[in-house]
Amino acid sequence: MAALSLAPRALYEEVAELLRQRIFSRELEPGSWIDELKIAEAYGISRTPLREALKVLAAEGLVTMKVRRGAYVTEVSERDLQDVYHLLGLLESDGAAMVAQNASAAQMAQLQSLHDALEQSVLPEQFDREQFFIINERFHMLLLEFADNRWRNQMVTDLRKVMKLNRHNSLLKSGRVEESLNEHRALMSALLARDPALSHQRMEEHFKNGLEAAN
Repeated sequence: MAALSLAPRALYEEVAELLRQRIFSRELEPGSWIDELKIAEAYGISRTPLREALKVLAAEGLVTMKVRRGAYVTEVSERDLQDVYHLLGLLESDGAAMVAQNASAAQMAQLQSLHDALEQSVLPEQFDREQFFIINERFHMLLLEFADNRWRNQMVTDLRKVMKLNRHNSLLKSGRVEESLNEHRALMSALLARDPALSHQRMEEHFKNGLEAAN
């Protein structure tokens, strides 16, 4: 693995992102111990920026620090999932209602374009589960950007990082990708109809069903 060569003040942030992606890809499994010495040697860095990076990931909920035992990739419990999905459902359904009420025609067109890309991503000849994840998240985050509340966006960003620890399990469930796409269709229809209450309901249902699939 190539050594990193960044300005010292940004090094820990780059290390945090590298570890974050290794966690999301399951290269570092939930519950696994993070070997600081091995990682520092592999990246060609000292343990100081690595430890700063681990603090960042701990604040995001992706890493758990244990006294005298070091850092571990967080294991998400059933209660954790329930809490995360509950909060995401509240925050994003409120955002959906705001978008249905206030979004411009151009913003709706951007959401429709991403939805169309989501539809394309599940076609049998080009289905790519990882691409589905990526486009799905872009849609949700763009919707929240248009809802225009930076504090909500910050909370959702952090909660989604924790949700990603379990996301592969939820969408590997038989038929869940198709169900999720149908829920997106219903949500997009409600948004285009400029119906805040129905948009709120559709987004809430989307997260409720997502939680059931994740358990």
